[in-house]
Amino acid sequence: MGHVVAVANQKGGVGKTTTAINLASSFSAAEVNTLLVDCDPQSNATSGLGLSKDPARINTYDLLMGSANPVDAVHKTQLEQLWLIPSHKNLIGANIELVEAEQREFRLRVALDPLRERFQFIVLDCPPALDLLTLNALVAADSVLIPMQAEYFALEGISELLHTVGLIRNSFNPRLEIEGVVLTMFDERTNLAQQVTAELRRFFGEKLCQTSIPRNIRLAEAPSHGKPALLYDPHSKGAESYIRLAKEIISHHFAQPVAEAVATATEVVEPAETTSEVTAVAEEQPIAVDPVVEEDQAFATPVETANHDTATNVEEMTPVPEMDRTA
Repeated sequence: MGHVVAVANQKGGVGKTTTAINLASSFSAAEVNTLLVDCDPQSNATSGLGLSKDPARINTYDLLMGSANPVDAVHKTQLEQLWLIPSHKNLIGANIELVEAEQREFRLRVALDPLRERFQFIVLDCPPALDLLTLNALVAADSVLIPMQAEYFALEGISELLHTVGLIRNSFNPRLEIEGVVLTMFDERTNLAQQVTAELRRFFGEKLCQTSIPRNIRLAEAPSHGKPALLYDPHSKGAESYIRLAKEIISHHFAQPVAEAVATATEVVEPAETTSEVTAVAEEQPIAVDPVVEEDQAFATPVETANHDTATNVEEMTPVPEMDRTA
């Protein structure tokens, strides 16, 4: 039975789609059959994997309306073990059309049930809103991965999402868990980033992912080429970070050593050396784990202020030796 991960945060511009695309691609590089479902009417995950926005193509809207077979909605991508269910702007109408529909919260779960045996991971890219589309994704998911920036406004927004997750657990989906919180566009050199990270680690404990995603130009350029960063530039810091994140999440759900899974990475649509180099990057760092915190803590309201005494460690510059004036 495949594991369904919803990538969600009602705050826009935090890297949800970038995370969904590159996390799913990194899963597939580890020879894990993966399905990415674009649940956002903006269809950025669809175009980011090289598919045009074609209204005639069966998409997520058709699945929510129950007018198509889920198997027919699955499309191949450039990666051998990555498939996509595309979106289209018509999906925005589902928020209105589903209001009076029966079992409206369970439409996506029912549509994905026939596909769970085929894929080991199903990644859901959610829109930046707590609407019926996000609700359907969270009801269908086994866990939710929360991308966020290391900023104080993000701390305020995450409390609303955690409250919604708690309500969904109580009413629709008791198995829903927090997969983790991953920091995106992260700049460890700033005091603010260090302070927010310390506050999140104090609150979430092991639920804060060990891997953070740095601000990286290659991650921003890749969608314009219709490729994940893994194909566009496998040596970039962004691609390497998502490989480590995939390695971390895979270790939560599979018994075999993660290094073994990544070591057998599939050959992508690039020169042969690309896969081996990506695999070597994925095996470089072991996964560290923080002390376990109680599960109920993940659904409390986070503290909105952090300790401002945290300072960034700045590496001292080595002095330049004086020139020998005796010559």
